[in-house]
Amino acid sequence: MSDLKLDEFQPAPDAPPVDVTDRTAADLAAVYDVPVHIQAVLGRANMEVASLLRLGRGSVIELDRKVGEAIDIYVNNRLVARGEVVVVDERLGVTMTEIIKDGDVA
Repeated sequence: MSDLKLDEFQPAPDAPPVDVTDRTAADLAAVYDVPVHIQAVLGRANMEVASLLRLGRGSVIELDRKVGEAIDIYVNNRLVARGEVVVVDERLGVTMTEIIKDGDVA
């Protein structure tokens, strides 16, 4: 069996043509009400259980991010964007500054 390169792939002769340039937001109407889980991750830390048990009110956990560094935004446990923390009407929010496409994770 020979390896078929992606640029050599041809759709089946009887397959209808697909024009993705004509897609609109209305094409997604069927999934508008599907719930998704969104996480905004400020950073991560690793510690031993003994250290975790010593934490108390006022303890500080050092994260793997620097001040001003973008946070990760996950949808259904998949990294989709990076952003910045903002304050909106005394509540925390996130502004997306970069959309992550498949394979762009660095």
